[in-house]
Amino acid sequence: MKTSNCPTHLEYDLQSPVWSHWVRFFADHFQFVRYDERGCGLSDREVEDLTFDRWVDDLEAVIDAAGIDGPVSLLGVSKGAATAIAYAAQYPDRVSRIIIYGGYAQGWGARGDPRGAKLAKSIADLVALGWEMENPVFRELITRRYIPGGSEEQVDWYNDLCLRTMTAEMAGRLLESRADVDVCHLLSRVAVPVLVIHPNRDEVIPFKEGRMLASELPNAEFVELETNNHIVLKHEAAWVRFKEAVLDFMERSPMTSRGHVHGLGGLSRRENEILSLICEAKSNPEIAAVLSLSERTVRNHASNLFRKLGVRSRTEAILYLHSTMRR
Repeated sequence: MKTSNCPTHLEYDLQSPVWSHWVRFFADHFQFVRYDERGCGLSDREVEDLTFDRWVDDLEAVIDAAGIDGPVSLLGVSKGAATAIAYAAQYPDRVSRIIIYGGYAQGWGARGDPRGAKLAKSIADLVALGWEMENPVFRELITRRYIPGGSEEQVDWYNDLCLRTMTAEMAGRLLESRADVDVCHLLSRVAVPVLVIHPNRDEVIPFKEGRMLASELPNAEFVELETNNHIVLKHEAAWVRFKEAVLDFMERSPMTSRGHVHGLGGLSRRENEILSLICEAKSNPEIAAVLSLSERTVRNHASNLFRKLGVRSRTEAILYLHSTMRR
């Protein structure tokens, strides 16, 4: 279940050079449900209540309407991360795991960053004034920050999406509605596994916001993407890394409420591969060469699997595996 963010449009996104690869990837691998945020896309365009509580209510309504049997996995992109966190904290038995991409716990007005808040407020005001002009320069205040590495085709499409999905008044109000979001007090209540992925040069949501989420959520891991695009694009190496991280995360066996693994079942496919190569006494550079990964990625996977197994070193990991096999 993808929690809503904007601008999106359930129909146009299917042909989008910006969003279609996201839709295809998740739909090819999972039962994938998405919906447009209130005020944009195919949702009601003229709405009064844009409060955070309504976002969580909307997610609950969509999950109920979809008739999903059992706990749901949530995908929270950008603003959708806070919605996913709040829903998981409120309904812990209805969520199995969460993927957060380019997300945040605090909106631009709640981060204690006066300069950043002033910039965001200025953009919201200018967007509302110039949204519907024929010249797309005001809409590009959004587009060029979301996909600074986009092609002209992608930039033009995103500019058109802005017009197709929201009115000028609603665009300004939706941008303003993000300001005071703050779910920091809920992070400790999210017990399910969480994968936090963030572009390291994101111009929309600062990289440190993703880092903070991963450090404060009890059962989270962090993946850094090498890109300046808030929406990672299909041609980027970061898109390959994103897909690999998501599939590794989603293939894992369920964990207990405390996050401890049952045997080795809680390790991802990649972590099991790396553990096997560690047991063959291969170094990180050798493992990286075998699996066509960077040494940094191998180190990250090794750290994660050590943490899950409750060991501190390669030697302890090997002893743990041998003791498990003898049981």
